[in-house]
Amino acid sequence: MSTSTTSRDGTSNRGETGLGEPLELRHSHARGFGLGFVVKLILMAGINAFGLFGILAAWAAGSWGILAFLVIALIVADLVYFLPGKRILPAKYLFPGLIFLLVFQIFVLLYTATTAFTNYGDGHNSTKEAAISQLTNTYEQRIEGSEAYPITVLSGDDGLALATVEGDQVLVGTADQALAPLEGARASDGRVVEAPGFETLDYAGTVAAATELSELRVPVSGQEAEGVLRTDDGRTAYAYDSTLVYDENADAMVADDGTVYANNGEGAFAGPDGEELRPGWQIFVGLDNFGAIFDPGTLGGPFVSVTLWTFAFAILSVALTFLLGLLLAILFNDEKLKFRNFYRAIIFLPYAFPGFLSILIWAGLLNTDYGFINDVLLGGAAVPWLENPWLARLSLLLVNLWLGFPYMFLVTTGALQAIPKEIYESAEMDGAGAVRKFRSITLPLLMVAVGPLLIASFAMNFNNFNVIYLLTGGGPQNLESTTGVGATDILISFVYKIAFAGGTNDYGLASALSILIFIMVAVISALTFRRSKALEEIN
Repeated sequence: MSTSTTSRDGTSNRGETGLGEPLELRHSHARGFGLGFVVKLILMAGINAFGLFGILAAWAAGSWGILAFLVIALIVADLVYFLPGKRILPAKYLFPGLIFLLVFQIFVLLYTATTAFTNYGDGHNSTKEAAISQLTNTYEQRIEGSEAYPITVLSGDDGLALATVEGDQVLVGTADQALAPLEGARASDGRVVEAPGFETLDYAGTVAAATELSELRVPVSGQEAEGVLRTDDGRTAYAYDSTLVYDENADAMVADDGTVYANNGEGAFAGPDGEELRPGWQIFVGLDNFGAIFDPGTLGGPFVSVTLWTFAFAILSVALTFLLGLLLAILFNDEKLKFRNFYRAIIFLPYAFPGFLSILIWAGLLNTDYGFINDVLLGGAAVPWLENPWLARLSLLLVNLWLGFPYMFLVTTGALQAIPKEIYESAEMDGAGAVRKFRSITLPLLMVAVGPLLIASFAMNFNNFNVIYLLTGGGPQNLESTTGVGATDILISFVYKIAFAGGTNDYGLASALSILIFIMVAVISALTFRRSKALEEIN
């Protein structure tokens, strides 16, 4: 085949293929202006528009880290896909994957790590300023003897506003501006119909803004004692004041009866009796969450039992699926067996069926009162497959065996077929039997191929949330535990209950547990990979 070259001015020289056909080197889209460049330009325009929208949203929300990431990502994307040159070509393929890695892996990992050192959770999910504002609003009461204000809801550049008519004047106020006359405003029948700089909301608009309206507080005047206006229906407002006032000098909330709720240093205001006001705010707690995990008075006991069951579940799941898959692979690896491809297809069916549907079907089959296994196969027996702790664990292992053995059958079949037959023939000539050939040839060579897959399977089963949640829900629950932990909970489902399904959603504690899970899996995988390298010498 003849070759062609590209000159310094960017033109390409034509050559010929081995068949005598003309050959022309094509330029990248970065240099030409053909259809490919137009398509790329349209795609990049859409990406830049989407990124610009994200930048503006991050700016409005004050999320400076996200804003900086989006700006840098857009600049790098434009440079990667528009700059010419062969050196930058690999980046065009790697960049999308790198972005997804940063967003869905690195960011999540860093966010979890930072959350683990805070008290983030129910009652501690915002800033101190937001907590003070929420407390002030929560402990509001209507000022006794205050009049009702017929109001009109307005919408302006800075948000919602309230307008009311007082004599021949129209008074307008916002969350940051007390009621004051507005020049050019008009009223009819006691209602404001026009307000320069604002849009008058009708009934539909008021309903649509109900959430924002319920949070709106408009100062009646510059004097704090006159309170603020708030409305529930968008037509009438009343003056309210709060029974709690924040004392900035003392860093405390003071009630109207003189009770002082001081900052207790734990992200909350607490009274003399230790009672905390909710909500509080997020603070840095150091290693407190990690200490709570190992504290016998909090999570220490459940954590140990759940960890032991997690290791047992992962190890037994991998061992059982591997042994059954290997046994079937050896049985159906015999070329003399008729219809072996049909048998292989049948065995693979459980893996082809969606796993979460299989789990739900098994949950129905194992139902104590109405399950097919008890009603039909066991003649109406009432075996508590999912209600007895040990039977529930057994059920989990059997269902996971059903879900996992086809995969092991598939990979071990491929590994067995890759072993040269000459090795077995040489072993037979040396007088080796079936057991010796399996122990000295098949298993070592098999582990070289499937060893990394077994490690990956262990990591997956270590965090196999689906089968736990869909089959047993982590139950049966231990009624003596205050954490809601069940007999079949593994660490990842334990984290889920602490974060989302417990009495208090403790995201900081759940994040600390997640970090421990990550460390456990990483250490075990690293040690196992290190040991598996010794098997490579067999090749």
